[in-house]
Amino acid sequence: MTWEDVLSGDIAKYARVWLHLNRLSRQAQGWLYRKSGLDKLAAQSLLQEDTRPRSTRHNQGFLINLRGVNLNAGEALEDMLALRMWASDALLITLRAKPIQATRDVEAMVKSGEAPGTTGGLVAALANALTNRMEPELAVFDEQADGFEDEILDPHVRVGRAELAEFRRKVLALRRYIVPQREALSQLVREGSAAGFFSETDVLHMREAVDRVTRLAEDLDAIRERSVVLQEQIMEERSDMMNQRLFVLSILSAVFLPISFVTGLFGVNVGGMPGVDSPLAFGVLVASLIAATTAMLAIFRWRRWI
Repeated sequence: MTWEDVLSGDIAKYARVWLHLNRLSRQAQGWLYRKSGLDKLAAQSLLQEDTRPRSTRHNQGFLINLRGVNLNAGEALEDMLALRMWASDALLITLRAKPIQATRDVEAMVKSGEAPGTTGGLVAALANALTNRMEPELAVFDEQADGFEDEILDPHVRVGRAELAEFRRKVLALRRYIVPQREALSQLVREGSAAGFFSETDVLHMREAVDRVTRLAEDLDAIRERSVVLQEQIMEERSDMMNQRLFVLSILSAVFLPISFVTGLFGVNVGGMPGVDSPLAFGVLVASLIAATTAMLAIFRWRRWI
């Protein structure tokens, strides 16, 4: 099938059709509105700029929005890519703005003859392909959390708050879409089974996708909680370090304040100061200050302040 066949509307001769389109293409947008057979609401839903994962029964088909990790070179993994779908018995339309590796995986299955022969089976294959691409990437976040924990336990390594904050931002960005994706797939299984859209085999594959996405969502929740604990530990360590420094400064102030007072008092240039004419006065003063300092340090030690 060529794009000219699609534009001319000559696709009815095929029993089942899968069209994978670029959502940003003017031709694809025009075809959706004028020749796809979808109503305006369905076309608008497929072309929305920012969507969250969801699944909705609409007329004789399903509007499905799913997300996949961004594996394009030079782009952030957590900027998840949207895959919009219209699925009916005879027609599957998928739209993307940027290349998605999962759709290429299913396309390879189709070309090799390994893909399911139903639209519901293709939807299940796409859902599982998206999850297949997510799992190894999200496992890296678990390893990074382990690395942060090891660094915090190592007294010779200092973990930066900015680095951990960036890690938490990425986890939250992924969780923002994976948690609703679990709900979208669960709803799709329920409604698709009730409508007869999925065969028994398709339902098993869809439930497998739901279970795997649920596990990913739970893993992300665990990583998020661990990152919160790590952030609190870093803050406690910084607070303890600051308190220790303030404590040292307080001890020094307590020791040198009396000494400064005495030396300042004896430095007053007025008549009548004791020991002015005695050659032993300076030595006695120094010895007295040393004795007083030693006594204060001994008291601090006895009170376990140092």
